[in-house]
Amino acid sequence: MRPQWHALLFLVPALAGAFALAAPPTNDLRDAHGSPREDVLVRRHGDDHMPMDMHAAPLTVLNETEILLFHAPTPPSYYTIDFEDDSGAARYPAFMALHIVFMCLAFFGALPVGIALRSVKHAWHGFSVVLFWAFVTLGLACNGIYRKLTPNMYEGQKHGSQGYFFLFVAAAISALDLIALGGRLVSYVKSIRNGEERFALKACWNTVVLDREAAVRAEAAEYTGLVSEEPGEFEAAELKARELEDDDAAEAEPIHVRRAQFMAPIDTALSPRSSTEDHAQWVNNAPPRAVYPQSANSERTVFDHSHSPRGSVHSDETLHENVYASLKSSRYAIFKKIGRGVFATVERTLVFAGYMQVITGTVIYTGGCRENYINGCLAHLIKGGIFWCYGLATFARFLGAWSELGWAWNRAPIANAPSCEFVESLVIFVYGATNTWMERFGAKPGDPFTTKQVQHISIAVMFWFAGLVGMGIESKRVRRWLAASSTAALPWGSRSQEAVAEPPSYIASFNPFPALCIGITGAAMAAHFQEYLFQVQIHQLWGNLLTAFAVLRCVTYFFLWLGPPRSILPSRPPTEALASFFLACGGLTFQFSTEEVTIAAMRRGHDDMMMFLNVAVAVTCLACCWTLCIVAFKGWLKSHGQKTVQFHSSA
Repeated sequence: MRPQWHALLFLVPALAGAFALAAPPTNDLRDAHGSPREDVLVRRHGDDHMPMDMHAAPLTVLNETEILLFHAPTPPSYYTIDFEDDSGAARYPAFMALHIVFMCLAFFGALPVGIALRSVKHAWHGFSVVLFWAFVTLGLACNGIYRKLTPNMYEGQKHGSQGYFFLFVAAAISALDLIALGGRLVSYVKSIRNGEERFALKACWNTVVLDREAAVRAEAAEYTGLVSEEPGEFEAAELKARELEDDDAAEAEPIHVRRAQFMAPIDTALSPRSSTEDHAQWVNNAPPRAVYPQSANSERTVFDHSHSPRGSVHSDETLHENVYASLKSSRYAIFKKIGRGVFATVERTLVFAGYMQVITGTVIYTGGCRENYINGCLAHLIKGGIFWCYGLATFARFLGAWSELGWAWNRAPIANAPSCEFVESLVIFVYGATNTWMERFGAKPGDPFTTKQVQHISIAVMFWFAGLVGMGIESKRVRRWLAASSTAALPWGSRSQEAVAEPPSYIASFNPFPALCIGITGAAMAAHFQEYLFQVQIHQLWGNLLTAFAVLRCVTYFFLWLGPPRSILPSRPPTEALASFFLACGGLTFQFSTEEVTIAAMRRGHDDMMMFLNVAVAVTCLACCWTLCIVAFKGWLKSHGQKTVQFHSSA
């Protein structure tokens, strides 16, 4: 009888659900005339700005009377007087078009190209900076002429002041470049006067302008004096010859004997390992090296006091001073690395700042986001802009950007680099922690929480704590704590004998919480109540696009879990190409779904879902093409600045 009882446990809930779905709708909520009863379908507290009840069906025809009850009439804008004004007054929209073209060339052309040129210390980086400021100057000139010839149609706008702030940051970066250039010039002149170097035009160009010799001198200074220059040591060529003789003599030995011998690398002046990077690795990492018994230049000679005629040179005091100097130089290197990271982050942020200017400029030119529209407008534009930029960054990650950190779905070539999922979780955490309190903007003290506020605050809290969980999962320390139960079960005797083997999945990061936040946000906003049917449809559109991103990201994790990346080359999973496109397109459609834009589209007869989707897809494809060009250009520069690497198939 047990199988029958198990069947009943599933049958009863199924029948209950079927009866609930099959039950006809009750009419107790309607009166004799068929209208909803007001004592049941009440308007939610705090949502009085909505002319309709949330339980009612969305409208298909625009109700201008209701709109004017809660919003002021839309005033004329720069766009209307430039293209729709019939007064006959002279207008100059061409200057605004030139302003847009020049500023886009500056922030989306010269600036990213200059960043790529800086990454390889290319000689044309200075030209890109000059080109950037030339485009900015032309753009500002066109804007100034337009504003002189056109009346002010948007009082109190912040587009101009915000743009000048970003230009001030760009000017500060250029000033730092000039200061660094002057410092290198002074240092180079001093080295010539002191007789350390001889003047040469090529050396001056590489040292002062390109800053390519600074790293060589810095790394060479780290190991200068580590090797004792005693007069009795053999020349490198003689040592190499003796080593070759030993190899010839060893050929007579059986092969199994020679394989059992320890083969150490040879670091001599004739060895191909003579670049500054190899020398720095030899000093800092101290790999095993061949020690010639004939040479006096060994660790015993350098550090043994009894074999040195000048005991004071290799005394304990001198060694302590060297250790202190090395610690000081290492701290300086750490601070310098942090400074370079901050500098690079600020410089790359200017590209996103240019996109912010595009959004605010569009709002000012079309005259949107005024009075009661401001809060909803800011929410859609800021959040949609974040998803848009996140999608383009994800597409750049798919192409191979940040592969040196292991963010391109590859195996990280360097250790101790933060994972991309940690950065995503950090951004989500900061967004949720700040946005939780912003949902009450415009509310008076003591006002009850509205339904819409509870909805949005709940999403922000989800971002807050899901981002915190994501950061905790990415922490190596937390991972060790989570594995403590397994390692504690090992016998005491085997803990110190051999290391515990990590599973292959430890190579990559499989953190679904960033995708979870975005997917749930999309699913929730797809079900968000809207007054008009067109608004419901467009919210469903971008909500489904965000949900599709989350699903595809989880599919990426599934396949990478089955086969974690083993190469440092970008793996480029195809699901990430689709996921990034859906995320960027969803963010752009999110921005299109502002109340003001949808109402304007309905007024002009453009409330067509296909039109909005096609425009979003077209702009996203254009942005993806731009991203591909920038990432490919940077890779082309790096490939021409280093030796060619041969690839072989791992299949």
